[in-house]
Amino acid sequence: MVDIQTVSIIIASASVVAGIVYYAFQLRHQTKLRQTDLVMRLYDKFSSKDFQDAWEILRKRIDEFKNIDEMDETIGFREANMVCLFYEEIGILLKRKLLDISMIEDLFGGAIVMVWEKVKTALLEARRYYKDPAIFYYFEYLYNEMKKRERQLAETH
Repeated sequence: MVDIQTVSIIIASASVVAGIVYYAFQLRHQTKLRQTDLVMRLYDKFSSKDFQDAWEILRKRIDEFKNIDEMDETIGFREANMVCLFYEEIGILLKRKLLDISMIEDLFGGAIVMVWEKVKTALLEARRYYKDPAIFYYFEYLYNEMKKRERQLAETH
């Protein structure tokens, strides 16, 4: 026969387990909300007039770039830096697992690949020129992750 003390222990234990499960679900939900908020703030920056103007200058004039000394005159350091730093930021957040790659791909995927492929030569030249292999490392990481994701999706379809 079960006495009242045993029943109360079982109820207390079940309450603790239920609380832990509820907290785990809430924590997971809050993480998804924070990631979504972060991505949407990034998307606001991406769709801003300043960013789009910088991207347009970079897109149209990148082929004029000959070496790192000419960057100021040809494509504009400010514009190139703005665009590349934006993708560097996303790369850092992805590397630290603060963003979900599928959400990044949905919002920025094609642009990430297109921009990296446009600026790759210039960025590699900048790394050699400044003897700094870390210049836009996370942007390159982001590009590589997007290409890896493209290959995975192609294999599944």
